[in-house]
Amino acid sequence: MNTLVTVFRKELIDALRDRRTVVIALLLGPLLFPILFMGLGSFAAKKQSEKFEKALEIPIVGAEHAPNLVRWLEGEGVIVRPPPADTDRAVREQEHAVILSIPASFPEQWRKSEPARIELVLDSSRALESGAVVARVERLMAMYDREVGTLRLVARGVHPALASPLAVARRDLATPESKASLQVMMMPYLLILLGFMGGMHLAIDTTAGERERQSLEPLLATPVSRTAIMSGKLAATVTFALLSLVLTFVTFKLSTLFGTDSKMSFDLPTATAALTFLVVLPVVLFGSALLTMLAAFSKSYREAQSYLSLMFLIPMIPTMLLMVNPVKTQLWMLAVPFLGQNQMITKLLRGEATTAVEWSVVLGGGLLLAALFWAIAARLYHREQLAISA
Repeated sequence: MNTLVTVFRKELIDALRDRRTVVIALLLGPLLFPILFMGLGSFAAKKQSEKFEKALEIPIVGAEHAPNLVRWLEGEGVIVRPPPADTDRAVREQEHAVILSIPASFPEQWRKSEPARIELVLDSSRALESGAVVARVERLMAMYDREVGTLRLVARGVHPALASPLAVARRDLATPESKASLQVMMMPYLLILLGFMGGMHLAIDTTAGERERQSLEPLLATPVSRTAIMSGKLAATVTFALLSLVLTFVTFKLSTLFGTDSKMSFDLPTATAALTFLVVLPVVLFGSALLTMLAAFSKSYREAQSYLSLMFLIPMIPTMLLMVNPVKTQLWMLAVPFLGQNQMITKLLRGEATTAVEWSVVLGGGLLLAALFWAIAARLYHREQLAISA
């Protein structure tokens, strides 16, 4: 135990002396990622709000064919603009989000009480840029359709309610937390990634780095347990990763408290943050153990760094799968590394109830994986090749 504590203190002090490691591990990730994440969410919400509140301008081709529709749109606050010479080009080049086209056959169809055709010229591949404007125009067209349909029924002595045999009401069970879909979708990935990779620089430097600097061989030559030496280095890596994770949660909490966009519905209550931290804790443990194992396996510092590209992809896989194929959480999923943590964090952020069995599975699975990687890393530390620099 004395060896473990001594190595732990030595590695932690050396790491804190390395300004580059401190800046990357404790500042850039924990501070930059949450601020960027919440800032982009606030910016996106603000831009969407501006698009819905801004006066709607619609170029109309063939406005003379439907003067009543044009006057109704103007009465709803729409600014009617003359059409461009080439409507398709204007939409493709984003000069206009949507253009309303009224064909010459519209008046005849209207007088016969037939469905009068109108056309919305839009580019559905630019949903982020023009989706809000298109949705507003489609909503206006639906309103006009209902109003005219109601008036036609009344003129024929038919009660409008006969055309609506159903009265559909909505009872929304979504919590305020779950409505922040973007944050709920991306935050588990960010937390898992930062917890998993928070100690990567220290894990690589304390093994592969010291091996290249030829300072690892004298340490391993001392008459102490190599397992204790590895455990001390691993404890320093875990401590660094935990500090990174704590700063991440603090930054997330402050960004939700002092966010500039008051319409953002996402919040991170202290109790939820504490439970989420508990879920990510096994990720820190088995992530640090895995990185230490890879550093011990690598022949050089550069080789150890080459594994990082693969390490960054591993936490991303469950998030990407759930984005394209959302599934109902099953108990066995909580035992799968990263997937279980992702599902559990999502439930916490959405304000859903969790059971003791679910907690046992997600924490137990992570701790067992951490123990497995620790055992493999300890075995690698007993190899004689570890002390030989490449």
